[in-house]
Amino acid sequence: MDKIKIFALGGLNEVGKNMYVVEVGKDIFIFDAGLKYADEQLLGIDYILPNYDYLKENKSRIKGIFITHGHDGQMGAIPDIVRELKDIKVYGTKFTNEIIKIELQDENIKYDNLVEVVPHKKINFGDNSIFPIALTHSVPDSVGYVLNTKQGAIVYTGNYVFDPTMIGAYKTDIGKLAYIGKQGVLCLMGESLYSEKSGFTSPKHRISSVIRETIIKNDGRILFNIFNAQIARIQEIFKEIMATDRSVVIIGKRLENILIKAIDMGYLEFDKSKIKNIHHVNDEGIIILISDEREKLFSNMNRIVKGYDKFIKLTSSDTVVFASPVYEGMEKSATKIYDLVSQIGANLVIIPSKKYLGHHASREDQMLMINLMNPKYYFPVIGEYRHQVESARNAEKTGMKEENILLMLNGEVVTFENGELVPNNEKVKVEDILIDGKTVGDVGELVIRDRELLSDNGIVIVSATLDKNTKKVLAGPEILTRGFIYVKNSTDIIKESEKIALSVIKENTKPNYVDFSKVKMGVRDKLGKYLYKETECKPMILIVIQEV
Repeated sequence: MDKIKIFALGGLNEVGKNMYVVEVGKDIFIFDAGLKYADEQLLGIDYILPNYDYLKENKSRIKGIFITHGHDGQMGAIPDIVRELKDIKVYGTKFTNEIIKIELQDENIKYDNLVEVVPHKKINFGDNSIFPIALTHSVPDSVGYVLNTKQGAIVYTGNYVFDPTMIGAYKTDIGKLAYIGKQGVLCLMGESLYSEKSGFTSPKHRISSVIRETIIKNDGRILFNIFNAQIARIQEIFKEIMATDRSVVIIGKRLENILIKAIDMGYLEFDKSKIKNIHHVNDEGIIILISDEREKLFSNMNRIVKGYDKFIKLTSSDTVVFASPVYEGMEKSATKIYDLVSQIGANLVIIPSKKYLGHHASREDQMLMINLMNPKYYFPVIGEYRHQVESARNAEKTGMKEENILLMLNGEVVTFENGELVPNNEKVKVEDILIDGKTVGDVGELVIRDRELLSDNGIVIVSATLDKNTKKVLAGPEILTRGFIYVKNSTDIIKESEKIALSVIKENTKPNYVDFSKVKMGVRDKLGKYLYKETECKPMILIVIQEV
């Protein structure tokens, strides 16, 4: 019987960047391929990907990447991956694939291996098979995946909630879940993000009453900041707008493309005649939907509140509504935006995250899923480690044994043989890929450390010109600073720095030779010590020596 290995390349002990690998013998199945938004400590970084060297090294064995739904945390890495690995097949439901197509078009990537899956229609891969099962989330056509093997089923839920009022493309097929549980589930890989939240998520994920009250009470412009693929929440906003004579302007090409596609495909109900172009942003009573581009959280809203947007100027008569719960780790960025809105004098409405939840499984949702699946082993995924621990406790409340609950970190491998857990210390290489604009993989810890140094202490540039033949100093050393000291008030420090640099250059210069290496190290050492003594700062010091 084939050995089964399960591990995460991303998604454990973090929010986002979900990518889970299941090896059954020689066959490899990848579940989700997401990105993670960078926080303020990662200066200049747009977003983070899981390292996918494993995919490159084993691409001939990979049967496919199976995407649960169209959110960045689950499919945001696809454009970067298929740019390099065009032969790997990516499987997703109809609407999920449409979102992926929009992403690929935005990145000018040609890719022909996108495969549509239909919920509850099995896909065979030799002795193994994949069975997509419809689940409820904030985007239509969300699915979990059942990987059927000879040892039993491996079930990956992705994000989900139990809400019987969400029907059609949002409906969970509970009967199918119960049927799968009766067939024998070896391991359930279940969402952990809301493990600490009591009760069921439903109906705490509905915000129609807040939207309705906000629209009724505010006659002026209303700006809704919303995550672009949260179609269920956008439908709540659209439903309340349809009850008025107000129109909508959509900010962000990505958001506009997704919403128009959702309306055209019947996943979103709205009168398209109410959607106006950007030139209507200053109309009286207009409602503006704002989302972010793929790489930056709050990018569009940040530009608006700082006055950089060429179309929208926020005023004290406007109302700004933050209609999506903030990702963990992004609270500081969100708070800064809130403060800027308040400073302008606009009416600020924040949907309280404790009262109104996102479409994720809370404690009772998780325990219901575990009961339906009745797994032999439970593997909490998707969330910080404390969420995983709390999800493990939820599993114990359903009667699961502690030794059958698997708390793991990215790269740690779970192995099954003959339907039993086999202890091992195997690890797979995992790390973050930091994306800065179009730069992929070159932005590492050293670059981030340099950026932190620059942001904290600034930079000092020492420049000098030498005679190519005699090696005498013709000009300089000249000291230039940025973000370090105010030069006009620090002339003594600048003059002394020039003297120190000149002495180091002369010490390491002979009539026919300049030891540039010793010059650079000497200036950095002596000048660095002097500047720290005078300012208690450690600026980055760059030395530029040229010969003419």
